Amino acid sequence: MQITTTPTLEGQAPIASYLGTVTGSVVQSKHIGRDIMAGLKTLVGGEIRGYTEMLEEARKRATDRMREEAKEMGADAVVNVRFTTSQVMQGMSEILAYGTAVRLG
Repeated sequence: MQITTTPTLEGQAPIASYLGTVTGSVVQSKHIGRDIMAGLKTLVGGEIRGYTEMLEEARKRATDRMREEAKEMGADAVVNVRFTTSQVMQGMSEILAYGTAVRLG
């Protein structure tokens, strides 16, 4: 299944029908070990790889869940995909992937 941030699929069959909005989300909490390393990293600056990896994995899980929802609707692709994040509570964030499930003609 194709996933794209654009409203159309270049070089593919045209969109025949819009099936609706699909979403996938993950609530991710911080790890105490990562917090300690992040605190130390703030002293010297630079990328905090532990958090980068954690967020990359959360985005992948959210995307996979969105793809599964689209597949259950009979979609061929998901267009206009976006990601957002919000703090659920101290130390926990939600990563949300959403887009429009479509069937190609």
